[in-house]
Amino acid sequence: MITTSNRNFARFAWLTLAWNLAVVLWGAYVRATGAGAGCGNHWPLCNGEVLPQAPGAKTLIEFTHRAMTGIDAFVVLALIVWAFRAFPKGHPVRLGATLSTIFLVTEALIGAALVKLEHVAQNPSSARGWSLSTHLVNTLTLIACLTLTAWWSGGKPAVHVRGRDGVLATFTLAFVVLLGISGAIAALGDTLFPASSFAEGWAHDFDASANIFVRLRIWHPIIAAAAALWILYYAISCAARRPDVRRFAVFVLAALMMQLMAGTANLLLAAPIGLQLVHLLLADTLWICLVVLAAAILSPPLVVPSPR
Repeated sequence: MITTSNRNFARFAWLTLAWNLAVVLWGAYVRATGAGAGCGNHWPLCNGEVLPQAPGAKTLIEFTHRAMTGIDAFVVLALIVWAFRAFPKGHPVRLGATLSTIFLVTEALIGAALVKLEHVAQNPSSARGWSLSTHLVNTLTLIACLTLTAWWSGGKPAVHVRGRDGVLATFTLAFVVLLGISGAIAALGDTLFPASSFAEGWAHDFDASANIFVRLRIWHPIIAAAAALWILYYAISCAARRPDVRRFAVFVLAALMMQLMAGTANLLLAAPIGLQLVHLLLADTLWICLVVLAAAILSPPLVVPSPR
């Protein structure tokens, strides 16, 4: 039985997830505008100040992202405190909130490392690719943990990663993480070496003298096509085996179709910043839908009591 308090917690958990998506999107805007060095290599201060004085546009963009992250810390702190007060020992919500807190801390530390190592703004070093990939994996893990926290708070049972369903779910989520890494690398290439048209970008992709981030861009649409086919198979197979998860499979398929359209437009229009953010939002939406579908398929089937 779900109490009013638990319903309120569930709403707060979903709102916490939404706020984190906003933080992620603004972080992408920081990268796309080259504003990552807007606060210099200072952290947590901004150019050595708590509040920047007479800041320029890039400083404002970066400082806003830091402020949003600071608010996020208090939001997630409230989430874990509420989780431990509202749910009993051993409840999966406590686990989800704990993991969310841990990965928020690592998210902040990785972000700080990017600033201190100057893997921001126009830095084209290959080391930035590794740090960016690490950041992306942590971000997706954080979003998954927040999603599961909200999911479990609605009375859903804990998941059991085992058997064929466990293997397929793990492979699917890992495949999408790989896709996300390739997308982050492609977006970085678009930021550092923008093209004015699809044809120009296509020519740069096959230029042997081009930067590694440009030459790696071609792999993102290839991986995306393969991932789309696999996600299509996974969602349909889940729906066929478990009628109680069909609606979640439908959500996955809808998010997949919208993401493919946005990705195609992003490619053909040479990745304008606004479309990059739409593409990222749809990517995160697809990730959340997949996490929910995996959680549903890895949980015991819902048993509806027969009428007497």
